[in-house]
Amino acid sequence: MVRFSAFRDEVASFCEKHGLPVPRIMGVTKTVEGERIREAFAQGLRLFGENRVQEARGKIPELADLDAEWHLVGYLQRNKVRHALALFHVIQSVDRPALVEALAGRLSRMPERVPYPVLVEVNTSGEPQKHGVHPEEVFSLVEMILAHPVLRLEGLMTVGPYPVEEKRSRKAFALLRELRNRLEERFGIRLPVLSMGMTEDWPFAVLEGSTLIRIGRAIFGARR
Repeated sequence: MVRFSAFRDEVASFCEKHGLPVPRIMGVTKTVEGERIREAFAQGLRLFGENRVQEARGKIPELADLDAEWHLVGYLQRNKVRHALALFHVIQSVDRPALVEALAGRLSRMPERVPYPVLVEVNTSGEPQKHGVHPEEVFSLVEMILAHPVLRLEGLMTVGPYPVEEKRSRKAFALLRELRNRLEERFGIRLPVLSMGMTEDWPFAVLEGSTLIRIGRAIFGARR
């Protein structure tokens, strides 16, 4: 059962209680079939995220009639850059110089897609199994992105620590917010998007300033 409407109300109530702005809600559709995506769309969901380019290649074209926005939120291999740029409106998982160069090189031959919006993924939890640039290396990566006019940096993304625990989660999310603030000051730019928070930890992310939460199970139920 798809429960986007109920979840949207839950988020709105939480934000009202705490006097916070309501973040955008992304429905993460890993392993979710088209029928349930269409049901979520009918309930008002317009922003969707996929983890894998290969799965998205078989799914997004079949849903082309929906006026939906698609983001890549999973790790992007360089050999899938061409397909990713053709499928997604935004890539949230830019995390290394080689990927920046691959994206810029491909986009230089796609003038209709530039400037292309991206987020930098930062590993704010320090967990070695997670992707994302190290916090202290984010400045050089951002500098590289800003040197490519075919790319438009819109903000930062992170995956919270697991298992979820409020103190650890809020510390990781607060770090992303602080990095965003430092980047804006250093480079004189505006980075409005903080993509952080998933089904288990979204309240902690919202309390620390998330503007976009990425939700799978709370909307679509357990993965099939």
